[in-house]
Parts: sequence; structure tokens; C-alpha cells
Amino acid sequence: MREKRKTHLFVLLLILLVALAGGITFVINKYVPSKQQMDLNLYYGGLSQGEAALVLETEILEERGLHEGETWYLPLSVVNSRLNQRYFWDEKESQILYATPSELVRVPAEAAGGGSVYLKNGTVFLSLPFVQQFTDVDLVTGMGPDRIAMRNDFSEKQVVTVEKGTALRYESGIKSDVLIYVAPGDVLLLMEDLEGWYKAASRDGFIGYVQKKAVSAPAIQSQDRPQVREEYSHFTREDPVVLVWHNMDINYPEGNGYLTDYTRNMSGVNVISPTWMRLHEDNSGNLISIVSSDYVEKAHQMGLQVWGLVDNFGACSTLSIISSTDTRQRLVQNLIAEALSCGMDGINVDFESLSEEAGNYFLEFLRELSIETHKNHLVLSVDNPVPQSYTSHYDRKEQGEVVDYVIIMGYDEHGNWEPQNPGSLASLPWVEQGIVDTIAEAPAERVINAIPFYTAVWMMSGSMGMENVSMARQNEMVKEYKAEIYWDKTVSQNVATYERDGQDYKIWMEDNASIAEKVKLVPKYDLAGLACWRLGQEDNSIWQTIAENLRRG
Repeated sequence: MREKRKTHLFVLLLILLVALAGGITFVINKYVPSKQQMDLNLYYGGLSQGEAALVLETEILEERGLHEGETWYLPLSVVNSRLNQRYFWDEKESQILYATPSELVRVPAEAAGGGSVYLKNGTVFLSLPFVQQFTDVDLVTGMGPDRIAMRNDFSEKQVVTVEKGTALRYESGIKSDVLIYVAPGDVLLLMEDLEGWYKAASRDGFIGYVQKKAVSAPAIQSQDRPQVREEYSHFTREDPVVLVWHNMDINYPEGNGYLTDYTRNMSGVNVISPTWMRLHEDNSGNLISIVSSDYVEKAHQMGLQVWGLVDNFGACSTLSIISSTDTRQRLVQNLIAEALSCGMDGINVDFESLSEEAGNYFLEFLRELSIETHKNHLVLSVDNPVPQSYTSHYDRKEQGEVVDYVIIMGYDEHGNWEPQNPGSLASLPWVEQGIVDTIAEAPAERVINAIPFYTAVWMMSGSMGMENVSMARQNEMVKEYKAEIYWDKTVSQNVATYERDGQDYKIWMEDNASIAEKVKLVPKYDLAGLACWRLGQEDNSIWQTIAENLRRG
């Protein structure tokens, strides 16, 4: 009997011990934080020998940096796309070019690590000191595994400060693996507010979750930054620019002698831009030029600045010229030489129909040209199509920093490229949207909107199509063919319709009424001024219309 009681007591004690162990296990499983360390190499997606993970603000990038000896590197592709687009790779000369506002810096690539530019297996890498030389960015490196944490957004942000040592975990929950332990005083960038947890980023490249009870309440952190890279200065007029292009035959220098005739009835203009220079078809950076010092002298006597225009309308290959550093630099020097030879006040660049491939080279050309124009006190302006998705490579934001004036060619809304879609050359809503989209990128105070002094006569029946005519010829045709005219408020233009030789015609007219509405956009958006294409196509009364509607306030 006594033996039975002992057995029962033992079994009961065993059951209690098992229950106690189960309870302790339950408590541990539920309430005791895990100390399991996350595989950090796996966390960063797997790193090969010498590779460094890249973290930008709160994003782990797919691209990889390098850690070679004592030197850390970022891939040029990441620098260009995320930090600073002005590092330009010259593949032919195997060098990086960096155009500051005052000089062109050249740094050759090396085949071994340790220098500023490292070319490894066909990929270009830049050392961290070289990146920071011209870029406002904080870079923090860490090992185990190798990583580079980057921050370049220094606007105000919410942060939390660690108050007692705790873990930054892979997921929210105390059973999630530990990424790192953070110490009191560490500041974490707050990303998301969850129940009991914050999603946050550490300064050394980890993004995870921290318990709210271990950190302070969110606070705003701001940071004053010293200026890292040289800022551009700009040559601008105090009064609104009123520019008119003087279209000249590049093969007929005698046309320079007709300046007085063309400007006899002109008033209110302060800049004239003759189409004087063209890229030579030899694709070597040379120019076809008909610049004239006599023309400049006469223009100055009239109170006009002269911004000589260079275009790419001939049989040249723009891409071939601007993609080579040698030919690009030769073009820059030739443009400066032409400008100085005749005393012009500025250069107007009109490179049209640029391919997407040419975009990056075009921007580098503008940077390099800007260095020399500013050394020689020349105004640099650039003509741009109205912003569309397929012209984003013109990069008006970068232009807005580098050049003095960004000009919108606010015309050619419709044309023969779409004969079944007739319409205005420059309807007011389309022109206004072009301005809005441009000043979203470039500073309004250095944006000029260009208007047409011509219009299109559309054949609305038969084969369809259009031809451009001057304002004067438009008015003659309206009278000659007894056109019916009505005001179309959707485009803010008079529209003329008539029949001739059994065909129907339509003109979205450019006249004092339509021009007045376009000019009003300049003070409405505080633009730098107005440009007009082209001298000689206008109605003489248009100058008064421009003057009356250009006034601010």
C-alpha cells in the first residue's frame, strides 16, 4: 500500500514537472525575445568576394559596390541615376569627365583598385572620396558583410532615438531574427508606425523593426549642409526678354545686309538671334558660319543684343559630333571663336530631333559649352520642344541649372506628320501646358516661351495636308477667298474656313487676338520673356499687341 502511494506521488510529481516545463517553454516561446542572428549575407541578397551591398536612404539596391583593399567604390550607374548625373564616362579615352561651372575635370580610369576611377570587367566604379568631392551625400561603410549606406535627402525627417539597448529585427515581433543590436543614443530613421513597433533604418545600412518601448517618441530632424559643389551663376536681363529669330540662308552671307530692312517696323525687341551657324557635315566639330561683325554693330546701335544661333539642320550627324569628347570640345571652341570674332552677346543652341541616345551627350555638350560662354561673358540659351514623354531626354531640369535661358518652342502642335489630325499650330491650352510642364523642371525666371509668327493652311478634304504661311499671307488669303471667321474659345483663336477649287480649307489663325492670349502667359507664370519665330512673317501691328500684353501686374 505504501509502495502504491509512493508511485502515485512520483507520477503526480512528474506530471507537475512536465506541466511546469511546458509552462516555462510556453512563456519562453511567447515572451522571451529571440536572440537568433539573421544571416546578413542572405539579408543583402548574397554577396560575392569583394562586393559591397548598397543602401540608399531606406532602399536596398540591386546593384553592388566594391571594397578593394582600403578603397570603397560605387558603380557609375548608381552615382549617375541616384546621386549626381554629371559624372560623364568618356569610353574612347577611358576617363571620367566632370564639368563644374568653371572647369572640365578629367580623371583617367585605372585597371586596378586604389584610384578614383576603377574600370573592372567593363564596369566603371568611382571611389567614395571622388563621389563626395562634387556630391552632397553622406556615405557610411561597414563590414560583416561589406556595405555602403548612402543618404542624399537632407530634408526634414522623422527619427527616433534609442533609449535602451535593443535589437533591430528583420520583422516586427520579438521572435523575428536579429539584424543588429542598437545602443542608447543611436538615431534611427522612422519609416512606418505599427502597433508596438516602428519600422526604421539605421545609419549603417540596416532596415528593420524596433520596439516602441525601447526608443523615444518620434521627433523631427533637420540638417544644415555646407555647400559641396560649385553653384552656377547666370547671365540674365533685368527686363523681360523679347527675342526674335532672324532666319537666314546659311549659304547666303549677303543676307546680313538686310537687317535694317527686316527691322524697320519692329519695336519692343531687345534680343535678335540670327541663324548664323550650322554643324558641318564633316562631323568633326567644325561649323558652317556666316557671322558678321557689321550686323552686330548695327544691332547694337539699335539697342539689340545678338545671340547667334547654331543648328543641326544640315547633313551632319549630331550624335557623332557630340558623343566624342574631341569633336565636342572642338565644337565648343569653334562656337566661342565665332562669337568673339564678331562681338555677339550670346549663343542660342537649336539642336532639334535629338535621339534618346544623344540625350546624355547633349547635356554634357551644354555643360562644357557653359564653362566657356561664362568665361567669355556670353549668354547661353537652348531651344527645346514642348515637353512630351518622348523628349524627356532633353532634361530641362539639368538645362535649367547649366544654361542661362531655357526656351520653349511653343508651336508645331499639329502638322503634316499627322495629316489626318488637322489642328492649330499652337492652341492656348497646349502652349500653357508646355509652360507648366517646363517650369516644373526649370526655374520660371529663366524660361522663355516662343510663339509663332506663322500659321498653317489645312486642306480638309481630298488628300488632306497643310502648308505654312506667314501672318501677312494668311490675312491675304482670308480676304481673297472670302473666308468665314469664328472665334474658337477652346483654342483661343479665330478660325477661318473657305472653299477653293472644290476643296475645303481651314486656318487656325495667328493674329493679334491669338498672340495676345499667348503673350499673357509670360506675366501669368512670371517667365523670363518671350521669343518669336520668325522676323519677317509678322503683321506690323503685332509689336504693339506684344508690348501691351507683356506688362506685368
